[in-house]
Amino acid sequence: MRVLFEKIKEASMSVLPIVAIVLILLLTPFASLTTTELVTFLVSTVFLIFGIALFTLGADLAMTPMGSSVGSGLAKKRKLGLLLIVSFLLGLLITIAEPDLKVLSQQVANVMNPTLLTVGIAVGVGSFIIIAIVRIIFKKSLGTILMLFYMLLFALGLLVLISGNGALLPLGFDSGGVTTGPITVPFLMALGLGIANILSGKNAKEDSFGFVALCSVGPILVVLLLSIFSKNSLDYKMQEYLISGDLFTAIIHRFSEVVKEVFLALGLIVASFLVINFLFLKQPWKHLKRIFVGIVYTFIGLVLFLTAVNIGYMPVGYKLGVEIAATSNFVLIPVGFVMGMLVVLAEPAVHVLKKQVEEITGGYITKRSMTIGLCIGVGIAICLSMIRIIFNFNLMYIVIPGYFISLGLSLFVPKIYTAIAFDSGGVASGPMASTFILPFAIGACYEILGEAEILNGGFGIVALIAMTPLITIQLLGFKAIVGNKVKETIAMRRILSEDDEQIIDFM
Repeated sequence: MRVLFEKIKEASMSVLPIVAIVLILLLTPFASLTTTELVTFLVSTVFLIFGIALFTLGADLAMTPMGSSVGSGLAKKRKLGLLLIVSFLLGLLITIAEPDLKVLSQQVANVMNPTLLTVGIAVGVGSFIIIAIVRIIFKKSLGTILMLFYMLLFALGLLVLISGNGALLPLGFDSGGVTTGPITVPFLMALGLGIANILSGKNAKEDSFGFVALCSVGPILVVLLLSIFSKNSLDYKMQEYLISGDLFTAIIHRFSEVVKEVFLALGLIVASFLVINFLFLKQPWKHLKRIFVGIVYTFIGLVLFLTAVNIGYMPVGYKLGVEIAATSNFVLIPVGFVMGMLVVLAEPAVHVLKKQVEEITGGYITKRSMTIGLCIGVGIAICLSMIRIIFNFNLMYIVIPGYFISLGLSLFVPKIYTAIAFDSGGVASGPMASTFILPFAIGACYEILGEAEILNGGFGIVALIAMTPLITIQLLGFKAIVGNKVKETIAMRRILSEDDEQIIDFM
């Protein structure tokens, strides 16, 4: 109970700043909510806090141990084929069941077949899990592999533009961030840690990161390929964000849908784990019992979380975007920056990442420094997205320079910072990004550019949220290097400036 109380306290500290900025905006001429919308938002906030608390507790008890057990257990058998096949299938199943991906596919159903999009992205994730494992086995640099694949992504992006389907580019880059959601991230990070601890030796810390980073590349690659050959109409039809009709009925309907989605998601993971455990791992019942308790916590937490963001936060995000844009375009920029800094704190998987980073690095990279880096990065991302909507220019004008800077920094900072940074990008672009920030951007785009430009202007914000932490986290690494060099220089000068009599000559 004490642990759950601490989780609730942490979740409250994360969510309440978002509530504060929404309430402050309601006191200004820029935004307004009806009584029903405000009550729904506040009730959803309570659900959100308990959802995040229960989810993070469940991740500690179940998702992380499951991923670690599968990774280390299969790696110990030294059967590469078995490890790759099982990891691919797990990646495929988990991605298909990822709630964030469902949100994205439903929003673009009229421009791309949802089933094709979902299965294609799942294959992309599974394939890049294989690449992540092979990288560890053959001890290849994560930075080098990422450079090669991002060069390929930029080349494919150019082909998408040439094919006349350039409006799908933002969707392609958004898919990489959306895929790494609250179910996928804890499992992938733990899987990478388990495999690295067995196969990497002295490089285990560095190699344990990078799974999320590489698995974010696969979906982008697949969606860009689908975009090149897409023959569908690109006339985007906006979904209904605002709740219509009876509020209670709408909440019950959405709650039942979320229960089904989460049950399917966790059911696939648990069933796969049980089969793997029965065939290969043979873990004792005591260990499995703890995991099942964690699964229950995770289930309840995710249901509360996803119901809250769909019923309360998605409509409010959309309406704020519309009303602020209608009042003053340029107010969107500072509001977007502040909103980005606060929203990332409410991402459930971010808490998992910060905890694992601090543990693996022995406190060398603290939760506080990670929080600062992520908040600044996501704030800048949303700020840039608002500028892009206002001035209506192509996403690639930001994405290409941004990734060149982040990949360039990877040549100068410790490898562990690069791996953590690229993982952070995928983690930061979680369900809060797709269900609060994306509707906010779509609302602003609808008001400024019209419905016809939403696919090109409203989408792409998740891609920027996934990109900017790559730069800010690596800058933390660069700062650490410079700080250590300065300390070493000062220490050496102090030694050399001491009285010569204190230096003993043994010759």
